[in-house]
Amino acid sequence: MKNIEELFGLNYKDINQLVVRWGTNLLITIVIFVVGFWIAKMASQGLRRILRRSSTDEGLVTFLTSLTSIALKVLVIITGINQLGIEMTSFVAILGAAGLAIGMAFSGTLSNFAGGVMILAFKPFKVGDTILTQGMQGKVSEIQIFNTYLHTSDNKVIILPNGPVANGNITNFTREDKRRLDLHFAISYGDNLKTVKDLLTTFIAKDERILKDPAPFIGVGAMTDTAVNLLVQVWTNTHDLTAVTHDMNEWAYEEFLKAGIHLPEPPVSGPTPA
Repeated sequence: MKNIEELFGLNYKDINQLVVRWGTNLLITIVIFVVGFWIAKMASQGLRRILRRSSTDEGLVTFLTSLTSIALKVLVIITGINQLGIEMTSFVAILGAAGLAIGMAFSGTLSNFAGGVMILAFKPFKVGDTILTQGMQGKVSEIQIFNTYLHTSDNKVIILPNGPVANGNITNFTREDKRRLDLHFAISYGDNLKTVKDLLTTFIAKDERILKDPAPFIGVGAMTDTAVNLLVQVWTNTHDLTAVTHDMNEWAYEEFLKAGIHLPEPPVSGPTPA
């Protein structure tokens, strides 16, 4: 014990008080972290419920709750560091000295934050829209402060950074209430064009999902070496587009065969000449 006193310049009583003080501070810090993170979680969830009750845009809801959660957690961490007795002035000085390195490391993160703000401000899409961006297509499920979450039709989750999304090309498939459907049907040379157009006109007239204004269009789109290609353009409500596409393709295949319309065989590649 005497050697310890000589080594550290402290007597047993001082060491005991130091251990008790540090132990108490450490215990209080752990409590601050546990309770603080729990409060941050509850606060962000409460904010989410309040915003949804006020019919706030879902993208803004996820953005603000994510921002609130991170801000509260940072506050909890700073409070815990203070409780341990670490001077925040010294801590800030260390961060300031490493500011350049931190700025370079987080430049992408700051860009993503700015991208999230731009998405919410200019609204190229909102939660629930189906979009194509950065080569990825899916339904927007969340817009957080750094990332946008897409759900694909086969239930994959794609996480995209907001910076590239906000600065890149975006195709929004569901922003407008109605869309034009373009379909192509190939028939053989010699088939009666009027019969084919009458069949397609009958289907269009019977299907209530197809809008009468703008008026549908049926015409020859192109003539190739093996087939005459008909172009059919109709307008539908956006949510009916996929179903009308499938139904019209199936109906045309069956009705063309019944009417004796010949569907061209795909060309067979022959041997390459020597």
